[in-house]
Amino acid sequence: MSRITRLVLPALLALALATPATAQFSACVAGLRDEARESGVPGDLFDHVMRGVVPDPKIVELSEAQPEFVTPIWDYLASLVDAEKVADGQRFLKSYDRVLQDAEAKFSVDRHVILAVWGVESDYGRVAGRYWLPQSLSTLACTAPRRRDYFRSEFMAALKIVARGDLAPEKLRGSWAGAFGHTQFMPSTYLRLAVDGDGDGRRDLVDSIPDALFSTANFLRNSGWQPGATWGYEVLLPAGYDGPSGRTNRHPLARWVKLGVKRIDGDALKGSGPAALILPAGATGPAFLVFKNYDAAFSYNGATAYALAISFLSDRLNGHGGVLKTPWPTDDLGLSRAEKRELQRLLIKRGYDVGEPDGAIGAKTRAAISDIQRKIGMPADGRPGQRVLGALRGG
Repeated sequence: MSRITRLVLPALLALALATPATAQFSACVAGLRDEARESGVPGDLFDHVMRGVVPDPKIVELSEAQPEFVTPIWDYLASLVDAEKVADGQRFLKSYDRVLQDAEAKFSVDRHVILAVWGVESDYGRVAGRYWLPQSLSTLACTAPRRRDYFRSEFMAALKIVARGDLAPEKLRGSWAGAFGHTQFMPSTYLRLAVDGDGDGRRDLVDSIPDALFSTANFLRNSGWQPGATWGYEVLLPAGYDGPSGRTNRHPLARWVKLGVKRIDGDALKGSGPAALILPAGATGPAFLVFKNYDAAFSYNGATAYALAISFLSDRLNGHGGVLKTPWPTDDLGLSRAEKRELQRLLIKRGYDVGEPDGAIGAKTRAAISDIQRKIGMPADGRPGQRVLGALRGG
C-alpha cells in the first residue's frame, strides 16, 4: 500500500461511514458549540467535553418507548418503601445526624423528608445512573423527536456546571434524561438550587452528601415546604363517593367534612390551608387528603406515586407508622426488593437464567416469570407479584 493510499483511505472510509444522521448530529453539535460560547462556556472546554461524542440511539429509544409493563402503584410503593429502605434510612439518620440537623435548621425542611428524597431517588447514593450527560443530552437535543429545546437547555446547563468548576466532565453520569447526583437534580435545577453544604466552596451533588442533602432541602423550601405541617393523611370516604378529587382540586377542610370525608384513624380533619383528595387507585382503594407539603414532594418528580413514596417513607423514618388501613384493590400485591431477590433465586433453582439475583427485574426475569405463569394458568404478563412468588414457594 502506497503512502498516499494510507493517508487517503481513512478519510474515504470516514466519508463512507458518514450517514445523514451523523452528519445532522455533527451540524447540530457545531450549533451547540456556538450557543455555548455565547452563554459563557469556553470553546476549548466544549471541544474537550464533546471530543469523540456520537449520538446514542438507545437514548432516543428510551425517551420514546412506552413502558412494556405498566407499574401499578402497589408495585411501585412495595419496592420503593420497603423494610430495607426504612432500615437503611434509620442508619443514615444516625450517621448524618449533624448534616441533617443543620440542613433542617437552615432551610426549615423536615430532615426525614430530605432523607426520604435521597432514599427514593438513588437508594441513598447506590443507584445514581450510568448515562454520560454530554452524550445523552446532546443526543436528545439534536435527534429526539420531541422536546429538543428543553434538552438543549439542559445540555447547556451541564456544560456550565463544568465551566463553574463544580464538577469534572467525567462526573456527569445519571439517568438517560439528564438527572444526576445523590438526589437526581437536572442540570438547570442544579445551577438554580444546588448549594454548598460542606463549606468547600463547590456545589458537588455527586461526591458530597452534605451538598446533596442541603440542596434537596433548598429545593423543597423553594417548592413551598411548610415547616411543622403535615403532607396529608389517609381518609375514609362515604359509601358511593363521587365528589371532587385530584391534587389541584382544593377545598377548605369544612367542605370535606360536609362531604362525609373522615380520617381513617378517627381523629378530626385538620391541617394547614385547603386540602385536596387524591385517589391513586380509584375510589375503592386508599384515599388521602393532602396539603401544601405533598405538593412540594410532587414538584420533585411530578407523579402521584412518587410523591406518596416520599411521604410514606418520611413517615416511616419519623416513626409515624406509614401503614395503610385501606387495602389496595388487588389480589396480587407487589414485592419488596428482598422478595424480588427471593423470586429470582427460586427461578434460578428451577433452571431459569435470570442473571444475578439482585432484585432488579429485567427482561430475563420477566421472560422466566411469564413462562412460570403460563404453566400455572396465570396471565403471562411477566409481572413479579405475590401470586407468582407464592406459587414458586409452594413448589
